[in-house]
Amino acid sequence: MRRRRALYRATHRGSKELDFLLGRFAERRIETMTDIEISVMERLIEIPDPDIAVSLFEGNSLGEPALDALMRHLRCFHGIVLGRIKSC
Repeated sequence: MRRRRALYRATHRGSKELDFLLGRFAERRIETMTDIEISVMERLIEIPDPDIAVSLFEGNSLGEPALDALMRHLRCFHGIVLGRIKSC
């Protein structure tokens, strides 16, 4: 139930772009995530869209190492490169 709820919330955030990016990542990874990883995903889902977008596309920290690590995984999953170096 928790996985389905996190998946639904990742795909229904309000911003189509982030619905796609977070939702597609969650669709592929949610079944293999640990409880801790799901907790991090749930915290990410609570963050406002503009803050997630700036972190995802510009590399700004979300103020928590676990959230920053999840953002690196999201970037790698979608092939988003910051600067000239792909950090996957």
